[in-house]
Amino acid sequence: MTQEDRPPWIYRFVPALDSLRRYRLTDARADLLAGITVAAVAVPQAMAYALAAGLPAEYGLYTAIIMTAVGALFASSRQLINGPTNAISIAVLSVISIVPSVDEKIQAAVLLAFMVGIIQLVITSMRLGDLTRYISHSVIIGFTLGASALLVLDQMKNLLGLASMGGVHDTFLYRFWLTMTQGGDVNTATLSIGLATIAMVLGLRWLKNLLGLRLLPELLITVLTMAAVVAWLGLEANGVRVVGAIPARLPTAALPAIDYELIRELSGGALAIAILGLLEAIAMSKAIATQTRQPLNMNQLCLSEGLANFTGSFFQCMPGSGSLTRSAINHQAGAVSQWSGVVSAAAVALIMVALAPYARLIPRAALAGILIVSAWKMIDWGGLFYHLRVTRFDSVIIGVTAFSAVAISIEFCILIGVVMSSLLTVRRAGRMLLTEFTITPDGTIRERFPDDARCNRLLIYGLEGEMFFGASAALERHFERIEQRIDGHTRVVILRLKRARNADAAGMIMLKEFVDRVRARAVDVILCGVRADLAQRLETTRLSDRTGATIFREERVPLTSTILAIRHANQLIGDHCATCPRRGSGEGNPALRYVF
Repeated sequence: MTQEDRPPWIYRFVPALDSLRRYRLTDARADLLAGITVAAVAVPQAMAYALAAGLPAEYGLYTAIIMTAVGALFASSRQLINGPTNAISIAVLSVISIVPSVDEKIQAAVLLAFMVGIIQLVITSMRLGDLTRYISHSVIIGFTLGASALLVLDQMKNLLGLASMGGVHDTFLYRFWLTMTQGGDVNTATLSIGLATIAMVLGLRWLKNLLGLRLLPELLITVLTMAAVVAWLGLEANGVRVVGAIPARLPTAALPAIDYELIRELSGGALAIAILGLLEAIAMSKAIATQTRQPLNMNQLCLSEGLANFTGSFFQCMPGSGSLTRSAINHQAGAVSQWSGVVSAAAVALIMVALAPYARLIPRAALAGILIVSAWKMIDWGGLFYHLRVTRFDSVIIGVTAFSAVAISIEFCILIGVVMSSLLTVRRAGRMLLTEFTITPDGTIRERFPDDARCNRLLIYGLEGEMFFGASAALERHFERIEQRIDGHTRVVILRLKRARNADAAGMIMLKEFVDRVRARAVDVILCGVRADLAQRLETTRLSDRTGATIFREERVPLTSTILAIRHANQLIGDHCATCPRRGSGEGNPALRYVF
Protein backbone atom coordinates (compact mmCIF):
# COMPACT_ATOMS: atom_id res chain seq x y z
CA MET A 1 0.00 0.00 0.00
CA THR A 2 1.41 3.38 -0.99
CA GLN A 3 1.61 6.39 1.27
CA GLU A 4 -1.30 7.98 -0.62
CA ASP A 5 -3.49 4.91 -0.13
CA ARG A 6 -3.03 4.76 3.61
CA PRO A 7 -5.91 6.13 5.69
CA PRO A 8 -5.27 9.38 7.57
CA TRP A 9 -4.16 8.89 11.16
CA ILE A 10 -7.51 10.16 12.46
CA TYR A 11 -9.31 7.19 10.90
CA ARG A 12 -6.88 4.76 12.50
CA PHE A 13 -7.16 6.51 15.85
CA VAL A 14 -10.97 6.83 15.75
CA PRO A 15 -12.35 3.79 13.87
CA ALA A 16 -15.93 5.07 14.24
CA LEU A 17 -15.04 7.96 11.90
CA ASP A 18 -13.59 5.52 9.41
CA SER A 19 -16.90 3.63 9.32
CA LEU A 20 -18.70 6.84 8.21
CA ARG A 21 -16.84 6.82 4.90
CA ARG A 22 -18.87 3.73 3.89
CA TYR A 23 -22.01 4.58 5.87
CA ARG A 24 -25.44 4.21 4.28
CA LEU A 25 -28.96 5.10 5.36
CA THR A 26 -29.76 1.42 5.94
CA ASP A 27 -26.72 1.22 8.25
CA ALA A 28 -28.01 4.19 10.24
CA ARG A 29 -31.43 2.56 10.70
CA ALA A 30 -29.82 -0.70 11.82
CA ASP A 31 -27.52 1.07 14.30
CA LEU A 32 -30.42 3.17 15.64
CA LEU A 33 -32.58 0.11 16.31
CA ALA A 34 -29.69 -1.87 17.83
CA GLY A 35 -28.64 1.06 20.05
CA ILE A 36 -32.15 1.54 21.45
CA THR A 37 -32.44 -2.20 22.09
CA VAL A 38 -29.13 -2.22 23.98
CA ALA A 39 -30.19 0.83 26.02
CA ALA A 40 -33.35 -0.95 27.20
CA VAL A 41 -31.12 -3.68 28.63
CA ALA A 42 -28.36 -1.33 29.82
CA VAL A 43 -30.54 0.79 32.14
CA PRO A 44 -31.59 -1.95 34.60
CA GLN A 45 -28.21 -3.67 34.29
CA ALA A 46 -26.28 -0.49 34.99
CA MET A 47 -28.33 0.26 38.08
CA ALA A 48 -27.92 -3.32 39.33
CA TYR A 49 -24.17 -3.35 38.73
CA ALA A 50 -23.71 -0.05 40.57
CA LEU A 51 -25.56 -1.44 43.59
CA ALA A 52 -23.48 -4.64 43.33
CA ALA A 53 -20.35 -2.46 43.55
CA GLY A 54 -21.67 -0.77 46.68
CA LEU A 55 -22.50 2.51 44.87
CA PRO A 56 -25.72 4.49 44.28
CA ALA A 57 -27.59 3.36 41.17
CA GLU A 58 -27.00 6.57 39.17
CA TYR A 59 -23.25 5.90 38.96
CA GLY A 60 -23.93 2.79 36.93
CA LEU A 61 -26.04 4.89 34.56
CA TYR A 62 -23.28 7.52 34.28
CA THR A 63 -20.90 4.73 33.31
CA ALA A 64 -23.37 3.34 30.75
CA ILE A 65 -23.48 6.79 29.12
CA ILE A 66 -19.88 8.04 29.10
CA MET A 67 -17.92 4.79 28.85
CA THR A 68 -20.24 3.36 26.21
CA ALA A 69 -19.92 6.46 24.00
CA VAL A 70 -16.14 6.86 24.35
CA GLY A 71 -15.46 3.13 23.98
CA ALA A 72 -17.61 2.95 20.83
CA LEU A 73 -15.74 5.79 19.14
CA PHE A 74 -12.30 4.24 19.58
CA ALA A 75 -12.95 0.47 19.54
CA SER A 76 -11.75 -1.58 16.59
CA SER A 77 -14.72 -3.95 17.12
CA ARG A 78 -17.87 -2.60 15.48
CA GLN A 79 -20.27 -4.29 17.92
CA LEU A 80 -18.49 -4.06 21.29
CA ILE A 81 -20.47 -2.22 23.99
CA ASN A 82 -18.55 -0.83 26.96
CA GLY A 83 -19.91 0.10 30.35
CA PRO A 84 -20.45 -1.44 33.79
CA THR A 85 -20.15 -5.22 33.84
CA ASN A 86 -20.92 -8.00 36.26
CA ALA A 87 -17.35 -9.12 36.90
CA ILE A 88 -15.88 -5.63 37.11
CA SER A 89 -18.59 -4.55 39.59
CA ILE A 90 -17.76 -7.40 41.93
CA ALA A 91 -14.07 -6.53 41.67
CA VAL A 92 -14.84 -2.89 42.44
CA LEU A 93 -16.94 -3.94 45.45
CA SER A 94 -13.99 -5.87 46.84
CA VAL A 95 -11.41 -3.16 46.15
CA ILE A 96 -13.36 -0.20 47.60
CA SER A 97 -14.50 -2.14 50.67
CA ILE A 98 -11.52 -0.57 52.48
CA VAL A 99 -13.46 2.70 52.86
CA PRO A 100 -16.55 2.87 55.11
CA SER A 101 -18.92 5.59 53.94
CA VAL A 102 -20.86 5.84 50.66
CA ASP A 103 -19.26 9.18 49.75
CA GLU A 104 -15.79 7.72 50.25
CA LYS A 105 -16.74 4.68 48.17
CA ILE A 106 -17.85 6.97 45.33
CA GLN A 107 -14.56 8.86 45.51
CA ALA A 108 -12.61 5.59 45.57
CA ALA A 109 -14.56 4.13 42.61
CA VAL A 110 -13.98 7.23 40.46
CA LEU A 111 -10.28 7.27 41.38
CA LEU A 112 -10.14 3.55 40.59
CA ALA A 113 -11.55 4.21 37.10
CA PHE A 114 -8.84 6.87 36.63
CA MET A 115 -6.09 4.42 37.66
CA VAL A 116 -7.49 1.57 35.55
CA GLY A 117 -7.59 3.87 32.51
CA ILE A 118 -3.95 4.94 32.98
CA ILE A 119 -2.77 1.33 33.38
CA GLN A 120 -4.60 0.28 30.22
CA LEU A 121 -3.17 3.24 28.30
CA VAL A 122 0.34 2.29 29.46
CA ILE A 123 -0.27 -1.28 28.25
CA THR A 124 -1.37 0.19 24.92
CA SER A 125 1.67 2.49 24.63
CA MET A 126 3.97 -0.50 25.18
CA ARG A 127 1.98 -2.48 22.59
CA LEU A 128 1.39 -5.30 25.04
CA GLY A 129 -2.22 -5.94 24.03
CA ASP A 130 -1.37 -9.18 22.26
CA LEU A 131 0.22 -10.58 25.43
CA THR A 132 -3.23 -11.02 26.98
CA ARG A 133 -3.76 -14.04 24.72
CA TYR A 134 -1.14 -15.95 26.73
CA ILE A 135 -3.25 -15.87 29.90
CA SER A 136 -4.77 -19.32 30.25
CA HIS A 137 -8.45 -19.59 29.39
CA SER A 138 -8.78 -21.72 32.51
CA VAL A 139 -7.91 -18.63 34.57
CA ILE A 140 -10.78 -16.71 32.98
CA ILE A 141 -13.22 -19.57 33.54
CA GLY A 142 -12.11 -19.87 37.17
CA PHE A 143 -12.46 -16.13 37.71
CA THR A 144 -15.91 -16.10 36.11
CA LEU A 145 -17.02 -18.99 38.31
CA GLY A 146 -15.67 -17.32 41.46
CA ALA A 147 -17.09 -13.90 40.54
CA SER A 148 -20.51 -15.41 39.83
CA ALA A 149 -20.53 -17.23 43.17
CA LEU A 150 -19.42 -14.05 44.91
CA LEU A 151 -22.15 -12.04 43.19
CA VAL A 152 -24.90 -14.48 44.21
CA LEU A 153 -23.68 -14.61 47.81
CA ASP A 154 -23.40 -10.82 48.00
CA GLN A 155 -26.94 -10.33 46.67
CA MET A 156 -28.53 -12.73 49.16
CA LYS A 157 -28.92 -9.89 51.66
CA ASN A 158 -30.96 -7.89 49.13
CA LEU A 159 -32.94 -10.95 48.08
CA LEU A 160 -33.82 -11.84 51.68
CA GLY A 161 -34.14 -8.32 53.05
CA LEU A 162 -31.30 -8.67 55.58
CA ALA A 163 -29.10 -5.93 57.00
CA SER A 164 -25.46 -5.96 55.92
CA MET A 165 -23.15 -6.83 58.83
CA GLY A 166 -19.41 -6.78 59.42
CA GLY A 167 -16.64 -4.21 59.15
CA VAL A 168 -14.81 -2.95 56.08
CA HIS A 169 -11.65 -4.84 56.99
CA ASP A 170 -13.41 -8.19 57.48
CA THR A 171 -13.16 -10.83 54.76
CA PHE A 172 -16.12 -11.30 52.47
CA LEU A 173 -16.97 -14.76 53.78
CA TYR A 174 -16.92 -13.51 57.35
CA ARG A 175 -19.18 -10.56 56.46
CA PHE A 176 -21.50 -12.95 54.62
CA TRP A 177 -21.67 -15.24 57.67
CA LEU A 178 -22.46 -12.33 59.98
CA THR A 179 -25.14 -11.05 57.58
CA MET A 180 -26.81 -14.46 57.32
CA THR A 181 -26.74 -15.09 61.08
CA GLN A 182 -27.12 -11.59 62.55
CA GLY A 183 -28.72 -9.56 59.77
CA GLY A 184 -32.26 -9.93 61.05
CA ASP A 185 -35.25 -11.95 59.90
CA VAL A 186 -36.09 -12.72 56.31
CA ASN A 187 -38.55 -10.22 54.86
CA THR A 188 -41.23 -12.28 53.11
CA ALA A 189 -42.37 -9.45 50.83
CA THR A 190 -38.76 -8.75 49.75
CA LEU A 191 -38.09 -12.42 49.05
CA SER A 192 -41.32 -12.66 47.05
CA ILE A 193 -40.31 -9.68 44.89
CA GLY A 194 -36.88 -11.20 44.25
CA LEU A 195 -38.20 -14.64 43.31
CA ALA A 196 -40.95 -13.09 41.17
CA THR A 197 -38.26 -11.09 39.32
CA ILE A 198 -36.23 -14.19 38.57
CA ALA A 199 -39.34 -16.04 37.38
CA MET A 200 -40.50 -13.13 35.22
CA VAL A 201 -37.11 -12.64 33.54
CA LEU A 202 -36.81 -16.35 32.74
CA GLY A 203 -40.43 -16.47 31.56
CA LEU A 204 -40.05 -13.47 29.26
CA ARG A 205 -36.83 -14.90 27.83
CA TRP A 206 -38.57 -18.20 27.14
CA LEU A 207 -41.41 -16.32 25.45
CA LYS A 208 -38.94 -14.20 23.47
CA ASN A 209 -37.17 -17.30 22.16
CA LEU A 210 -40.46 -19.09 21.46
CA LEU A 211 -41.94 -16.22 19.43
CA GLY A 212 -38.64 -15.00 17.96
CA LEU A 213 -39.02 -11.54 19.58
CA ARG A 214 -35.39 -10.47 19.44
CA LEU A 215 -36.06 -6.92 20.60
CA LEU A 216 -38.14 -7.69 23.71
CA PRO A 217 -36.52 -5.71 26.63
CA GLU A 218 -37.31 -8.28 29.31
CA LEU A 219 -35.12 -6.71 32.01
CA LEU A 220 -36.59 -3.22 31.66
CA ILE A 221 -40.14 -4.61 31.58
CA THR A 222 -39.45 -6.66 34.73
CA VAL A 223 -37.99 -3.87 36.88
CA LEU A 224 -40.73 -1.41 35.87
CA THR A 225 -43.35 -4.06 36.68
CA MET A 226 -41.84 -4.70 40.09
CA ALA A 227 -41.66 -0.97 40.79
CA ALA A 228 -45.36 -0.71 39.92
CA VAL A 229 -46.16 -3.62 42.25
CA VAL A 230 -44.26 -1.95 45.11
CA ALA A 231 -46.13 1.33 44.53
CA TRP A 232 -49.55 -0.32 44.14
CA LEU A 233 -49.29 -2.53 47.23
CA GLY A 234 -47.36 -0.04 49.34
CA LEU A 235 -44.67 -2.62 50.03
CA GLU A 236 -42.11 0.01 51.04
CA ALA A 237 -44.01 0.31 54.31
CA ASN A 238 -43.59 -3.47 54.78
CA GLY A 239 -39.81 -3.22 54.76
CA VAL A 240 -39.16 -3.66 51.02
CA ARG A 241 -36.08 -1.54 50.33
CA VAL A 242 -36.05 0.48 47.12
CA VAL A 243 -33.33 2.14 45.05
CA GLY A 244 -34.29 5.60 46.22
CA ALA A 245 -34.13 8.93 44.48
CA ILE A 246 -32.08 9.10 41.29
CA PRO A 247 -31.15 12.61 40.13
CA ALA A 248 -32.71 13.45 36.77
CA ARG A 249 -29.48 14.93 35.43
CA LEU A 250 -26.57 13.87 33.32
CA PRO A 251 -23.05 13.46 34.74
CA THR A 252 -21.02 16.64 34.99
CA ALA A 253 -17.31 17.03 34.41
CA ALA A 254 -15.08 17.06 37.48
CA LEU A 255 -11.48 16.14 38.28
CA PRO A 256 -11.06 12.87 40.21
CA ALA A 257 -10.03 13.55 43.81
CA ILE A 258 -6.36 12.54 44.00
CA ASP A 259 -5.51 10.92 47.34
CA TYR A 260 -2.02 9.38 47.26
CA GLU A 261 -2.62 7.17 50.29
CA LEU A 262 -5.80 5.86 48.68
CA ILE A 263 -3.96 5.36 45.38
CA ARG A 264 -1.43 3.17 47.15
CA GLU A 265 -4.18 1.06 48.69
CA LEU A 266 -6.09 0.75 45.40
CA SER A 267 -3.08 0.02 43.16
CA GLY A 268 -3.21 -3.79 43.35
CA GLY A 269 -6.92 -3.86 42.66
CA ALA A 270 -6.56 -1.35 39.81
CA LEU A 271 -3.99 -3.55 38.07
CA ALA A 272 -6.21 -6.63 38.41
CA ILE A 273 -9.30 -4.77 37.13
CA ALA A 274 -7.33 -3.29 34.21
CA ILE A 275 -6.19 -6.73 33.07
CA LEU A 276 -9.60 -8.27 33.68
CA GLY A 277 -11.27 -5.49 31.71
CA LEU A 278 -8.99 -6.04 28.74
CA LEU A 279 -9.59 -9.77 28.84
CA GLU A 280 -13.36 -9.28 28.91
CA ALA A 281 -13.30 -6.86 25.98
CA ILE A 282 -10.90 -8.94 23.90
CA ALA A 283 -12.80 -12.17 24.53
CA MET A 284 -16.12 -10.67 23.47
CA SER A 285 -14.62 -8.88 20.46
CA LYS A 286 -13.01 -12.10 19.25
CA ALA A 287 -16.25 -14.03 19.67
CA ILE A 288 -18.14 -11.53 17.51
CA ALA A 289 -15.29 -11.20 15.00
CA THR A 290 -15.38 -14.93 14.26
CA GLN A 291 -18.98 -14.50 13.10
CA THR A 292 -18.64 -11.19 11.27
CA ARG A 293 -15.15 -11.83 9.81
CA GLN A 294 -14.07 -8.32 10.80
CA PRO A 295 -10.37 -7.64 11.49
CA LEU A 296 -9.37 -6.71 15.03
CA ASN A 297 -6.54 -4.51 16.23
CA MET A 298 -5.81 -5.65 19.80
CA ASN A 299 -3.79 -2.59 20.72
CA GLN A 300 -6.54 -0.31 19.39
CA LEU A 301 -8.99 -2.29 21.52
CA CYS A 302 -6.79 -1.74 24.57
CA LEU A 303 -6.64 1.96 23.70
CA SER A 304 -10.45 2.19 23.60
CA GLU A 305 -10.76 0.53 27.00
CA GLY A 306 -8.13 2.81 28.51
CA LEU A 307 -9.67 5.98 27.08
CA ALA A 308 -13.17 4.90 28.16
CA ASN A 309 -12.10 4.38 31.78
CA PHE A 310 -9.82 7.43 31.86
CA THR A 311 -12.42 9.76 30.35
CA GLY A 312 -15.18 8.23 32.47
CA SER A 313 -13.30 9.09 35.67
CA PHE A 314 -13.77 12.80 34.82
CA PHE A 315 -17.56 12.25 34.65
CA GLN A 316 -18.10 10.34 37.92
CA CYS A 317 -17.96 6.88 36.35
CA MET A 318 -17.00 3.61 37.98
CA PRO A 319 -14.59 1.23 36.17
CA GLY A 320 -16.08 -0.73 33.31
CA SER A 321 -15.26 -2.92 30.36
CA GLY A 322 -16.71 -4.57 27.30
CA SER A 323 -20.04 -6.13 28.25
CA LEU A 324 -20.62 -9.72 27.19
CA THR A 325 -24.42 -9.43 27.43
CA ARG A 326 -24.95 -6.04 25.80
CA SER A 327 -22.36 -6.67 23.07
CA ALA A 328 -24.11 -9.92 22.14
CA ILE A 329 -27.49 -8.15 22.07
CA ASN A 330 -25.99 -5.37 19.95
CA HIS A 331 -24.70 -7.90 17.44
CA GLN A 332 -27.95 -9.89 17.42
CA ALA A 333 -29.99 -6.70 16.92
CA GLY A 334 -28.14 -6.04 13.67
CA ALA A 335 -25.59 -3.33 14.55
CA VAL A 336 -23.25 -2.63 11.64
CA SER A 337 -20.86 -0.06 13.14
CA GLN A 338 -19.55 1.53 16.33
CA TRP A 339 -22.30 4.17 16.11
CA SER A 340 -24.83 1.77 17.66
CA GLY A 341 -22.86 2.21 20.89
CA VAL A 342 -23.13 5.99 20.62
CA VAL A 343 -26.88 5.64 20.06
CA SER A 344 -27.13 3.36 23.10
CA ALA A 345 -25.34 5.92 25.29
CA ALA A 346 -27.63 8.70 24.10
CA ALA A 347 -30.72 6.53 24.69
CA VAL A 348 -29.61 5.69 28.24
CA ALA A 349 -29.16 9.42 28.89
CA LEU A 350 -32.69 10.16 27.66
CA ILE A 351 -34.20 7.30 29.68
CA MET A 352 -32.36 8.47 32.79
CA VAL A 353 -33.66 12.01 32.49
CA ALA A 354 -37.21 10.91 31.63
CA LEU A 355 -37.67 8.02 34.06
CA ALA A 356 -35.52 9.07 37.01
CA PRO A 357 -38.55 10.17 39.10
CA TYR A 358 -40.18 6.76 38.56
CA ALA A 359 -37.02 4.76 39.26
CA ARG A 360 -37.15 5.59 42.95
CA LEU A 361 -39.55 2.72 43.65
CA ILE A 362 -37.50 0.02 41.91
CA PRO A 363 -36.98 -2.61 44.64
CA ARG A 364 -33.44 -3.68 45.42
CA ALA A 365 -34.68 -7.27 45.52
CA ALA A 366 -35.69 -6.97 41.83
CA LEU A 367 -32.20 -5.81 40.88
CA ALA A 368 -30.78 -8.62 43.03
CA GLY A 369 -32.90 -11.10 41.07
CA ILE A 370 -31.57 -9.69 37.79
CA LEU A 371 -27.98 -10.00 39.05
CA ILE A 372 -28.52 -13.60 40.14
CA VAL A 373 -29.86 -14.49 36.68
CA SER A 374 -26.92 -12.64 35.10
CA ALA A 375 -24.46 -14.52 37.33
CA TRP A 376 -25.86 -17.85 36.15
CA LYS A 377 -25.70 -16.75 32.51
CA MET A 378 -22.19 -15.38 32.97
CA ILE A 379 -20.77 -18.88 33.52
CA ASP A 380 -19.85 -20.80 30.39
CA TRP A 381 -21.08 -24.14 31.75
CA GLY A 382 -20.10 -26.10 28.64
CA GLY A 383 -16.58 -24.64 28.69
CA LEU A 384 -16.31 -25.23 32.44
CA PHE A 385 -17.19 -28.94 32.26
CA TYR A 386 -14.99 -29.38 29.19
CA HIS A 387 -11.94 -27.89 30.91
CA LEU A 388 -12.59 -29.93 34.06
CA ARG A 389 -12.65 -33.14 32.02
CA VAL A 390 -9.65 -32.46 29.79
CA THR A 391 -6.70 -32.30 32.19
CA ARG A 392 -5.92 -32.07 35.89
CA PHE A 393 -3.84 -29.00 34.98
CA ASP A 394 -6.94 -27.07 33.89
CA SER A 395 -8.98 -28.32 36.84
CA VAL A 396 -6.39 -27.10 39.33
CA ILE A 397 -6.21 -23.65 37.71
CA ILE A 398 -10.00 -23.28 37.68
CA GLY A 399 -10.38 -24.51 41.26
CA VAL A 400 -7.63 -22.32 42.73
CA THR A 401 -8.78 -19.19 40.87
CA ALA A 402 -12.46 -19.65 41.77
CA PHE A 403 -11.70 -20.42 45.42
CA SER A 404 -9.35 -17.45 45.81
CA ALA A 405 -12.00 -15.12 44.33
CA VAL A 406 -14.43 -16.03 47.10
CA ALA A 407 -12.14 -16.85 50.01
CA ILE A 408 -9.32 -14.34 49.54
CA SER A 409 -9.97 -11.40 47.24
CA ILE A 410 -11.52 -10.91 43.83
CA GLU A 411 -8.84 -8.41 42.77
CA PHE A 412 -6.05 -10.90 43.45
CA CYS A 413 -7.67 -14.05 42.11
CA ILE A 414 -6.59 -13.21 38.54
CA LEU A 415 -3.01 -12.70 39.75
CA ILE A 416 -3.15 -15.95 41.70
CA GLY A 417 -4.56 -17.78 38.68
CA VAL A 418 -1.93 -16.35 36.34
CA VAL A 419 0.90 -17.24 38.76
CA MET A 420 -0.47 -20.78 39.16
CA SER A 421 -0.89 -21.11 35.41
CA SER A 422 2.67 -19.91 34.83
CA LEU A 423 4.14 -22.27 37.42
CA LEU A 424 2.26 -25.27 36.08
CA THR A 425 3.12 -24.29 32.52
CA VAL A 426 6.81 -24.10 33.36
CA ARG A 427 6.56 -27.48 35.06
CA ARG A 428 4.78 -29.00 32.09
CA ALA A 429 7.14 -27.36 29.62
CA GLY A 430 10.05 -28.72 31.64
CA ARG A 431 9.14 -32.30 30.78
CA MET A 432 11.57 -33.63 28.22
CA LEU A 433 11.40 -36.97 26.48
CA LEU A 434 14.39 -39.14 25.67
CA THR A 435 13.95 -41.86 23.06
CA GLU A 436 16.51 -44.51 22.21
CA PHE A 437 16.62 -45.68 18.59
CA THR A 438 17.95 -48.84 16.98
CA ILE A 439 18.70 -50.06 13.46
CA THR A 440 17.01 -53.33 12.55
CA PRO A 441 18.56 -55.94 10.24
CA ASP A 442 16.48 -54.63 7.34
CA GLY A 443 17.92 -51.13 7.76
CA THR A 444 14.94 -49.59 9.55
CA ILE A 445 15.68 -46.87 12.09
CA ARG A 446 13.02 -46.98 14.77
CA GLU A 447 12.43 -46.63 18.50
CA ARG A 448 14.21 -49.36 20.42
CA PHE A 449 11.99 -51.90 22.16
CA PRO A 450 13.00 -53.63 25.43
CA ASP A 451 13.57 -57.01 23.72
CA ASP A 452 15.75 -55.57 20.92
CA ALA A 453 19.38 -56.61 20.89
CA ARG A 454 21.75 -53.89 22.05
CA CYS A 455 24.84 -52.66 20.26
CA ASN A 456 26.91 -50.31 22.40
CA ARG A 457 29.32 -49.25 19.65
CA LEU A 458 26.73 -46.83 18.23
CA LEU A 459 24.15 -45.23 20.51
CA ILE A 460 21.29 -43.22 18.94
CA TYR A 461 19.03 -41.02 21.06
CA GLY A 462 16.43 -38.37 20.35
CA LEU A 463 15.55 -35.44 22.63
CA GLU A 464 12.10 -33.85 22.55
CA GLY A 465 10.94 -30.80 24.49
CA GLU A 466 11.88 -27.28 25.55
CA MET A 467 15.61 -26.92 26.22
CA PHE A 468 15.26 -24.05 28.67
CA PHE A 469 16.11 -23.50 32.32
CA GLY A 470 12.83 -25.05 33.46
CA ALA A 471 13.86 -28.37 31.88
CA SER A 472 17.32 -28.45 33.46
CA ALA A 473 16.52 -31.27 35.88
CA ALA A 474 14.96 -33.46 33.18
CA LEU A 475 17.78 -32.69 30.75
CA GLU A 476 20.39 -33.63 33.35
CA ARG A 477 18.64 -36.95 34.05
CA HIS A 478 18.50 -37.80 30.35
CA PHE A 479 22.17 -36.97 29.79
CA GLU A 480 23.09 -39.12 32.80
CA ARG A 481 21.03 -41.99 31.33
CA ILE A 482 22.97 -41.78 28.05
CA GLU A 483 26.30 -41.65 29.85
CA GLN A 484 25.36 -44.75 31.85
CA ARG A 485 24.93 -46.66 28.58
CA ILE A 486 28.42 -45.75 27.42
CA ASP A 487 31.02 -48.49 28.05
CA GLY A 488 34.43 -49.45 26.74
CA HIS A 489 32.97 -50.58 23.39
CA THR A 490 31.11 -47.35 22.60
CA ARG A 491 32.60 -45.33 19.74
CA VAL A 492 29.86 -42.89 18.71
CA VAL A 493 26.81 -41.25 20.30
CA ILE A 494 24.24 -39.69 17.96
CA LEU A 495 21.89 -37.14 19.56
CA ARG A 496 18.88 -36.23 17.42
CA LEU A 497 17.64 -32.70 18.22
CA LYS A 498 14.90 -32.33 15.64
CA ARG A 499 12.24 -31.94 18.35
CA ALA A 500 14.36 -30.02 20.84
CA ARG A 501 13.10 -26.44 20.90
CA ASN A 502 13.84 -23.01 22.31
CA ALA A 503 17.25 -23.67 23.82
CA ASP A 504 18.36 -20.95 26.22
CA ALA A 505 21.73 -20.34 27.88
CA ALA A 506 21.08 -22.99 30.55
CA GLY A 507 20.18 -25.60 27.93
CA MET A 508 23.21 -24.78 25.79
CA ILE A 509 25.57 -25.01 28.76
CA MET A 510 24.19 -28.42 29.73
CA LEU A 511 24.55 -29.64 26.12
CA LYS A 512 28.15 -28.43 25.97
CA GLU A 513 29.04 -30.08 29.29
CA PHE A 514 27.44 -33.34 28.13
CA VAL A 515 29.45 -33.32 24.91
CA ASP A 516 32.64 -32.52 26.86
CA ARG A 517 32.10 -35.43 29.25
CA VAL A 518 31.37 -37.89 26.46
CA ARG A 519 34.34 -36.73 24.36
CA ALA A 520 36.58 -37.07 27.43
CA ARG A 521 35.77 -40.81 27.35
CA ALA A 522 37.11 -41.05 23.77
CA VAL A 523 33.62 -41.24 22.28
CA ASP A 524 32.60 -39.12 19.28
CA VAL A 525 29.38 -37.10 19.47
CA ILE A 526 27.18 -36.31 16.47
CA LEU A 527 24.30 -33.86 16.66
CA CYS A 528 21.72 -34.31 13.89
CA GLY A 529 18.34 -32.86 12.93
CA VAL A 530 19.58 -29.50 14.18
CA ARG A 531 17.00 -26.83 13.33
CA ALA A 532 17.95 -23.39 12.09
CA ASP A 533 17.34 -21.61 15.42
CA LEU A 534 19.40 -24.15 17.37
CA ALA A 535 22.10 -24.12 14.69
CA GLN A 536 22.37 -20.37 15.13
CA ARG A 537 22.89 -20.79 18.87
CA LEU A 538 25.45 -23.55 18.29
CA GLU A 539 27.32 -21.26 15.91
CA THR A 540 27.13 -18.32 18.29
CA THR A 541 28.48 -20.37 21.20
CA ARG A 542 31.03 -22.15 18.93
CA LEU A 543 30.06 -25.43 20.57
CA SER A 544 31.34 -27.52 17.70
CA ASP A 545 34.75 -25.84 17.77
CA ARG A 546 35.03 -26.09 21.54
CA THR A 547 33.89 -29.70 21.91
CA GLY A 548 34.66 -31.37 18.59
CA ALA A 549 31.05 -32.46 18.09
CA THR A 550 29.93 -33.06 14.51
CA ILE A 551 26.73 -31.27 13.52
CA PHE A 552 24.24 -32.25 10.79
CA ARG A 553 21.62 -29.61 10.19
CA GLU A 554 18.00 -30.34 9.43
CA GLU A 555 17.59 -31.10 5.73
CA ARG A 556 14.78 -30.23 3.35
CA VAL A 557 14.00 -33.92 3.01
CA PRO A 558 12.79 -35.14 6.41
CA LEU A 559 15.12 -37.46 8.35
CA THR A 560 17.98 -37.08 5.88
CA SER A 561 20.28 -35.63 8.53
CA THR A 562 19.75 -38.70 10.76
CA ILE A 563 20.75 -41.02 7.92
CA LEU A 564 23.79 -38.86 7.12
CA ALA A 565 24.77 -38.93 10.80
CA ILE A 566 24.59 -42.74 10.89
CA ARG A 567 26.69 -43.02 7.75
CA HIS A 568 29.28 -40.70 9.27
CA ALA A 569 29.21 -42.76 12.47
CA ASN A 570 29.90 -45.89 10.44
CA GLN A 571 32.95 -44.21 8.95
CA LEU A 572 34.18 -43.27 12.42
CA ILE A 573 33.67 -46.83 13.68
CA GLY A 574 35.65 -48.10 10.71
CA ASP A 575 36.13 -51.83 10.25
CA HIS A 576 34.74 -52.75 13.62
CA CYS A 577 31.64 -54.91 13.20
CA ALA A 578 31.84 -54.45 9.42
CA THR A 579 29.33 -57.18 8.80
CA CYS A 580 26.76 -55.92 11.31
CA PRO A 581 23.44 -55.35 9.51
CA ARG A 582 22.59 -52.54 11.93
CA ARG A 583 25.25 -50.37 10.32
CA GLY A 584 23.31 -50.26 7.04
CA SER A 585 24.12 -48.09 4.01
CA GLY A 586 27.34 -49.96 3.45
CA GLU A 587 28.04 -52.17 0.49
CA GLY A 588 25.97 -55.31 0.75
CA ASN A 589 23.86 -53.84 3.55
CA PRO A 590 20.26 -52.64 3.17
CA ALA A 591 19.59 -48.92 2.71
CA LEU A 592 18.59 -47.06 5.80
CA ARG A 593 15.02 -45.95 6.26
CA TYR A 594 13.36 -44.27 9.21
CA VAL A 595 10.03 -45.03 10.86
CA PHE A 596 8.42 -43.74 14.05
